Amino acid sequence: MAKLNGKVAFITGASSGIGAAMAREFARRGADVVLLARRWERLEALALEVRARGRRALTIRCDVTSDEDLEKAVETTLEEYGRIDWVIANAGFGVAGAVHKLATEDYRRQFETNIFGVLRTVQATREALIESRGSLAIMGSVMSYLALPVSSPYSMSKHAVRSLAGSLRAEMDKYGVGVTLLVPGFVNSEIRQVDNQGQHHEAARDRIPNWLSMDTDKAANKLVKAVIKRKREAVITGHGKIVVFLERHAPWLTAFLARKLGISQRRQRDD
Repeated sequence: MAKLNGKVAFITGASSGIGAAMAREFARRGADVVLLARRWERLEALALEVRARGRRALTIRCDVTSDEDLEKAVETTLEEYGRIDWVIANAGFGVAGAVHKLATEDYRRQFETNIFGVLRTVQATREALIESRGSLAIMGSVMSYLALPVSSPYSMSKHAVRSLAGSLRAEMDKYGVGVTLLVPGFVNSEIRQVDNQGQHHEAARDRIPNWLSMDTDKAANKLVKAVIKRKREAVITGHGKIVVFLERHAPWLTAFLARKLGISQRRQRDD
């Protein structure tokens, strides 16, 4: 296991799910972490776990839709730790609904967090990563390869950050900065308990069966390994790898399956 003592991981959306699990994994490997999110109590609880492992944890209340929040977060991190070695642009949520039932504002809200939030994170941390010759990880999704019914805002946002990762990879290579696109399928997290307004509902039922979702800690282990190794892209979960393979080599099949799913959903509504 790679030892990361003295290095610093800067993670947005760290209050739950994959972001929190990646923070634990970086700490387990010896890194110090900077935890950023809106839910302060969650961040503080996670920081206590990290410190119990003997690592430093800096908690910063941060909304990635704010330029000022991210700029201040980077300033605070550099004052406290003096460096940033990994940036995990993880903060995001999903807006769902048929195109004709969604307003332009629903798409704007989705893009503000999932696209512009990532872009703000990249811009705010760029110089620090160049200084450390560190690495940037952008949280994509299998949905960046697959367009399904009632998921256009989320799929569009993840398509966009996949393109952003490709451009950044070419631009940042000359500075010695790695760029990794993280592409998870279904992972146990709270993302499916978040509504179209970005609000979390504890009691909301996750419709994805447990057998199809990867354990969050297992996912974090694979994702952190990919970031440390500076992999170009890390597709995780078995079904995720199948979907990406089919979309690359048999797009007609994924298009057929998407149409079938759309027909099934319409029949369910009609019934």
